[in-house]
Amino acid sequence: MKKNLLIIGAGGVAHVATHKAAMNNDILGDICIASRTLSKCDEIIESVKRKQHLKDSTKALYSRQIDALDIPATVKLIHETRSEIVINLGNAFINMSVLEACLETGAVYIDTAIHEDPDKVCENPPWYANYEWKRKDRCTEKGLTAILGAGFDPGVVNAYCALAVKRYFDKIDTIDILDVNVGSHGKYFATNFDPEINFREFIKVWTWIDRQWQEYPTHSVKRIYDFPVVGPCPIYLNGHDELHSLSKNIDANSIRFWMGFGDHYINVFTVLRTLGLLSHLPVTLTTGQQVVPLKVIKALLPDPQTLAPGYTGNTCIGNFVKGWKDGKKREMLIYQVSDHKQCFEEVESQGISYTAGVPPVAAAMLVAQGIWDPKTMVNVEELDPEPFIAILDRIGLPTEFKEIKPDSEGSFDGTVKALEQELAESTATVTVSAANPMIALAPRSVAETKKTRDTVKAEKADKSKKSDKKKK
Repeated sequence: MKKNLLIIGAGGVAHVATHKAAMNNDILGDICIASRTLSKCDEIIESVKRKQHLKDSTKALYSRQIDALDIPATVKLIHETRSEIVINLGNAFINMSVLEACLETGAVYIDTAIHEDPDKVCENPPWYANYEWKRKDRCTEKGLTAILGAGFDPGVVNAYCALAVKRYFDKIDTIDILDVNVGSHGKYFATNFDPEINFREFIKVWTWIDRQWQEYPTHSVKRIYDFPVVGPCPIYLNGHDELHSLSKNIDANSIRFWMGFGDHYINVFTVLRTLGLLSHLPVTLTTGQQVVPLKVIKALLPDPQTLAPGYTGNTCIGNFVKGWKDGKKREMLIYQVSDHKQCFEEVESQGISYTAGVPPVAAAMLVAQGIWDPKTMVNVEELDPEPFIAILDRIGLPTEFKEIKPDSEGSFDGTVKALEQELAESTATVTVSAANPMIALAPRSVAETKKTRDTVKAEKADKSKKSDKKKK
């Protein structure tokens, strides 16, 4: 049994995690939230109190200032707060520093994203082998529990993979992780989490196909899929953290990640990247001053947490799994849908932060109760998924299951064709007005939505005809 929780970070995800931890402090004990900017921590605490989410008033909820890159200072903070569990929700550059502090103090380590070196982008796969897994033997020697990637993706989607193996499939062929946000925040352009980390993800695409790593250009492979609740959405093959552990721990021929991007996002991203404004390398101005273009863009864009009021729409994230059960083909979509407005009403957050902030608290609760206690470093898919999913069902992220008739209209085809063909089919068309930039955000008409849905059906019908001809 573990008690007392230290949350490092004070962004949108930490905001949600603090709310959920407070709502379950009878299990977690005292809660300290720490960040470089103390005022941000205090704003989160005020939000928790405003919503009356402190379940057990005898347990403390307080803030501290910390530079988490300073390992001795973090060690001191863990000791002073008597924290036995640390949830690291700071940016991805601090992960190894916080993990080192946990190794020294014995506090359980939980994070939600892979470590990144500020000077390196999209390193060679598997990414976990570059930093985290190099410390696994030390975790084992010390009997330290370190749970990597316990957000939603990575995190919950990893548990969905483990659940598919445990309950629904004897053999898995492919897993396609699908992530879309069909929401509106009313801004011309914004990212739903840290812009610097967001844009660094999209330098190039590493994906796991036919049991090997393959590299593709960003936004070069596009599909349209008709999702539950949110409907037809364009999604693009993308690299993502979870592939870098699932490729090792889950027996499947291909594991791919697809993220939803609207045409407007594709347009703005392409312009920024083409102009060099997404570079993580410093440039020298005529004044002699050096600046990092990506950090300038981050400073200009809205803080993701400020998007929450008035945010409408839904997220839908899940795994489309294909394989066999009892000798028969099986296809299943395991997914979760969140509503931005409902998330704000509950914890004063938008849905992206909500889906990422709830799971690490569920993981901490399982650790506190001794249900998850590997005493070594693990990724989420290496743990029993069922108690994790059960807690998520209870505290705000209920899982849905949808059986799909194999090779039917509702199926998803993630097979990647020749790159030349994929590029021809991955273009985006936008409406632009210098006088009225917001016209780019105009919602799709009913006719356009129907046209998209009809296009999906036509493509599936065409593939079916071609398949029939091959059989003949």
